[in-house]
Amino acid sequence: MTNHLETGRREPVSEYVCRQDRFRPLSAEQISQLTEQGCSCEDWSGVQVADGFNAGTVKSTHFCGRVKLGVFEKRISFFGGVKKPAGISNATIHNCIIGNNVYISHVRNYIANYIIEDEVVIDNIDLLAVEGRSSFGNGTEVAVVNESGGREIPIYDQLSAHTAYIIAFYRHRPEVIGKLQQMIADYSASVKSSMGVVGKGARLINCRIIKNVKVGAASVIEGVSRLENGSVNSCSDDPVYIGPGVFAEDFIVCDGSKITDGTIIYKCFVGQGTVLAKQYSAENSVFFANCGGFHGEACSVFAGPYTVTHHKSTLLIAGLFSFLNAGSGTNQSNHMYKLGPTHQGIVERGSKTASDSYILWPAKVGAFTVVMGRHYKNSDTSDLPFSYLIEHEDESVLVPGVNLRNVGTVRDARKWPRRDRRKDPRKLDYIHFKLLSPYTIQKMLTGCQLLANLKATSGRHTDYFTYNSVKINNSALDRGIKLYRMGIDKFLGNCLIKRLENKQFGNVDELRKALVPQTKAGSGKWVDLAGLFAPEQVVQKMLSDIENDIINSPVQLAEAFESMYNSYPAYEWAWAANVLQRCLGIMLDRIMPNDIIELVTKWKTAVVELDRMLYADTKKEFADTAQIGYGLDGGKETARADFEQVMGTFEENSFVLEIEKHITGKTALGDELIGRMQQLAEG
Repeated sequence: MTNHLETGRREPVSEYVCRQDRFRPLSAEQISQLTEQGCSCEDWSGVQVADGFNAGTVKSTHFCGRVKLGVFEKRISFFGGVKKPAGISNATIHNCIIGNNVYISHVRNYIANYIIEDEVVIDNIDLLAVEGRSSFGNGTEVAVVNESGGREIPIYDQLSAHTAYIIAFYRHRPEVIGKLQQMIADYSASVKSSMGVVGKGARLINCRIIKNVKVGAASVIEGVSRLENGSVNSCSDDPVYIGPGVFAEDFIVCDGSKITDGTIIYKCFVGQGTVLAKQYSAENSVFFANCGGFHGEACSVFAGPYTVTHHKSTLLIAGLFSFLNAGSGTNQSNHMYKLGPTHQGIVERGSKTASDSYILWPAKVGAFTVVMGRHYKNSDTSDLPFSYLIEHEDESVLVPGVNLRNVGTVRDARKWPRRDRRKDPRKLDYIHFKLLSPYTIQKMLTGCQLLANLKATSGRHTDYFTYNSVKINNSALDRGIKLYRMGIDKFLGNCLIKRLENKQFGNVDELRKALVPQTKAGSGKWVDLAGLFAPEQVVQKMLSDIENDIINSPVQLAEAFESMYNSYPAYEWAWAANVLQRCLGIMLDRIMPNDIIELVTKWKTAVVELDRMLYADTKKEFADTAQIGYGLDGGKETARADFEQVMGTFEENSFVLEIEKHITGKTALGDELIGRMQQLAEG
């Protein structure tokens, strides 16, 4: 099997390119026919053709340099059902190798220094050329997160979100960074060439200027204004589309992506399944799997998977984001007019920004937080996830944990896997979609302790507590602790039930043996490598392997991330088992069935209570206030009837039915395990 990491992610070159013996000089008769058909060449000896070449398929074309031509014998289909015969007309071709059944017509300037593979269509373009030796965007340094520099990511064809994360945020390991930069430099040097490629089945139609661009198989590039120094890493499984009015310079675009509608990108990496459209503008930014950018702009942005912005007035600047939904008018400021735009921000996974939200960098926003209003203080809420960050009387107010009961949060977590647009069997980014994971639960554990300490040190009768430049209301603090504990109980119970599911035990020793983790690696701190959850210990081991040249190629690096991804279940249980032991105060080798019953009972309570909160939150979407604007020319009954026709009824809502089913199913699952443990205890 071909390793795409080593081949530059494009389809194999046409057999007429690979097998030079298939080409021969033109015959005198063919030269005469070509001349009669308006073709010209200063030295016809520089033009060679494949066996079976028909001179009648090439008209009004000027050749120069060394040119090789395949066989043109098929009819090519175009939009609207139009079919045209393969061949070349009205073009200038310089130093090119052209495969079989290619259609080239109306090239206003010329095509120079390209390998054009089989079944390519090039119709009505200005210029397609390579000058000098080009790495086609590979090795371009993109200044992410800190606009003034210091976190540059050298982009390359197989860049993953996780590699980029290490390069950008592990600058405290300079030897690691140097080794990674050298790997990428070596790869960039390996793809450097004075010949560009237009891959098999690609279509370049109604385009203007394309310079030093590698075009992958099955790409569709139409109506672009200018593409320069880049790679379009398309494949037949998941073609790239680049559409009208696009300007792109110093870029790499991965398969399944779509860039269109006057979008402008400069020094950007566009990951698999990403869509940039509707006049979006981005510079010095990286976008990984399934991002979406529409209308707005990005500057020095690290957009992890599923970062989405839809609005013309939205600016993302100098920050790390992932699984973000940015509301209209979202903005950040990275410039305090002292040492330049040196400040940066971190918005952890799953967060949302409301309309006209603003954050002054530097700041750090905890995972799955909703940001509303304008925030001028440099806050850090990373240990208090699932919160609301609200502006109130020019103050930043945090409501901890409340987003755990928000139906939108759960809906987001469930929709992300369904909205994965990547069709290429090989994924560059390894993505964990879990809402509750060791990464978020460790923060909840810390958050519980933090909030309890805050209350103990500040006094019970205080209306507001201050933490890292945000205020927390007394009642919100107590509710936050309760919600975090429910989230912790739910996660630990999930892990325990999954571990013991469908297993029968003859005695307590068999139970204890089943609970022993297969690895110790996951028991400590966890990190989120831009979509990939991993134990810090495992990441540090990988970094040491890079320093010691055990990992010394992009292929091995990708394999290390893949191993982390595949090992998640084992790592997760190692972490959960460690926390369970601390919560119970009992080692797993001494655990009893009644301890399991206690844990599962707490889990059932947490699951049902959180589901009921989601149920109540969903019901708000069907309240009378939600029906304002319905039944325009009638009264309340008309409004209700109109609303039900559009939105359906609460009782029949798919999410409501799913919650009810979830409560019933999880209760039965818990009861079944409790029953097994009772039998074991009695036996």
